[in-house]
Amino acid sequence: MTLPTLSDIKAAHKRIKPFIHRTPVLTSQQLNRIFDCRLFFKCENFQKVGAFKFRGATNAVMSLNKSQKKNGVVTHSSGNHAAALALAASMNDTKAFIVMPENAPSVKKDAVAGYGAIITFCKPTLESRERTCRSIMEKEGATLVHPYDNFNVICGQGTASLELLEDHNDLDIIVAPIGGGGLMSGTSTCAKEIREKITVIGAEPLNANDAWKSFRTGVLTPSVNPLTIADGLLTSLSELTFSIIRRNVDDIFTAKEESIISSMMMVWQRMKIIIEPSSATVLAVIKENPDFFRGKNVGLIISGGNVDLKKLPF
Repeated sequence: MTLPTLSDIKAAHKRIKPFIHRTPVLTSQQLNRIFDCRLFFKCENFQKVGAFKFRGATNAVMSLNKSQKKNGVVTHSSGNHAAALALAASMNDTKAFIVMPENAPSVKKDAVAGYGAIITFCKPTLESRERTCRSIMEKEGATLVHPYDNFNVICGQGTASLELLEDHNDLDIIVAPIGGGGLMSGTSTCAKEIREKITVIGAEPLNANDAWKSFRTGVLTPSVNPLTIADGLLTSLSELTFSIIRRNVDDIFTAKEESIISSMMMVWQRMKIIIEPSSATVLAVIKENPDFFRGKNVGLIISGGNVDLKKLPF
């Protein structure tokens, strides 16, 4: 496997810079006092489509050749990646074929359709999603852009930590959520090459701790029926993301559901910004491991802010 490098991430940043938001890094003196460390929140909830996913999707689309762009891109997703790829394709005059499970929330269906994607619905199983994707690839000649098992997607996701470390080059620790591992792969690659001694920590729900198990055993262990409020972290690692994480990540911490919910509420209340449960895991692992972070400069990747305001956990 070809693994991304810092130079690949810098090239991706140069490529996508005109299209993405350079999101702010926010701080909170109240939270610094509560957790007894200095926290720097890279707020990808302010990114286009409300999540970091737009970075990777944009880099993947812009890396296609003319023939590939002519035939469009395809993916299966019911979440942020679907919206990100749809918008990235639209901005680059490319068709986006999005496979979504028929039981996906209507708000997500509407968002993807609003970005101009051609949606195909399928049964809510991985087998159905992948089979439908293959069918579209064969019929349309579209290029698959996987949500995380994709070199160019990973390079795009790494640009968030590149910006964070450009703004704050004295971080001791950087924390990012882990789902399929695309964000963490890009984050850890970038951070370790810029600051060799920086500590890279993954944040994962205890109820969906496949990455934690894989990291501990050294054997890729897929997730089985995870039940967590952090719906963006339900997916399992791929061979590519697992190999990068094993190489660059120092440790993975898990967080209980109540810690994720209370951390989400704390950010809403104290910082006045909307973050989704998956984003809250980065603060939740600090809450559950205070001694590890005490007195340190800690960068946190806030992955997104897409929540159903009618179904809040508090």
